[in-house]
Amino acid sequence: MSARPHILVVGTGSIGERHVRCFLNIDRVDVSVCELDASLRKKIAGRYDLRSTYGSLEDALREPLDAAVICTPANLHVSMATQIVQKGMHVLIEKPLGVDLDGVDALCKAVNKQEVTAAVAYVHRCHPVLADMRKAVLEGRFGSPLQFHAVCGQHFPTFRPTYRDIYFARRASGGGAVQDALTHFLNAGEWFLGPITRLSFDAEHCALEGVEVDDTVQGIARHGDVLASYNLNLHQAPTEVTITVICERGTVQCNYEKNHWKWMTEPNGQWTEVPAAKFERDHLYECQATAFLDAVNGVGPIPCTLDEGVQTLK
Repeated sequence: MSARPHILVVGTGSIGERHVRCFLNIDRVDVSVCELDASLRKKIAGRYDLRSTYGSLEDALREPLDAAVICTPANLHVSMATQIVQKGMHVLIEKPLGVDLDGVDALCKAVNKQEVTAAVAYVHRCHPVLADMRKAVLEGRFGSPLQFHAVCGQHFPTFRPTYRDIYFARRASGGGAVQDALTHFLNAGEWFLGPITRLSFDAEHCALEGVEVDDTVQGIARHGDVLASYNLNLHQAPTEVTITVICERGTVQCNYEKNHWKWMTEPNGQWTEVPAAKFERDHLYECQATAFLDAVNGVGPIPCTLDEGVQTLK
């Protein structure tokens, strides 16, 4: 990339604006945005020190750009990424990679042909507490994993009050609990244990008003020989995210709300708590932005590769 890379953020809804803010915060790139909605484009331009703004991807791609972050509805991710990669640009694609596998092979071929960096923005891989716990598991401190459990819940109308009016309300654009939320934890499970090889899931719309998409999911899966369960809803009062890995010689558990992880090795023993980490949510996205730029420059790994994003989509 150029000495001061020029990054394009495509789509400036809530997640797009977060990427704009976080790429600017790490102060390694110039940022431009591409946004179809003129009023939203003007609002974002008024909030941030942007290099340029564009009303269409076609207009943006006429300019010299080094990389792009795709933050549009999920049904547009693959086609837009392919268009961007064919220009020789690196790309960071918001999760999920898509809503089906249409065009995925062509995208992968384009990435290989152009020899660019392509990553999928599963930001939980940049969570310092989860990463620290994963390191302990992979180092074999507690023996081989035997079971994996993800339990997640939140009151979505409080967390994202505009859910009825955005992509979330339609499965075709990447909405619903499975595509919007559970995909994070399926990807995290594969990060710990490798690909899911078998699964059985049940999903239903139970409580969210004003939409018909799934808001409650429960299921079982296998990652090879490791048994796993994934349970999530978007309507309970308490916010809850715990990931538990039961290993041969101990159990570890990450609690997102307390920002710590703990372990126990003796039956009916005491938990040993790793001191809680203190950080704001933007920190995860700043770490992801830094890791992406480092990977582009060949000085670090991609947090979630395109192939890993494809596996989670499958």
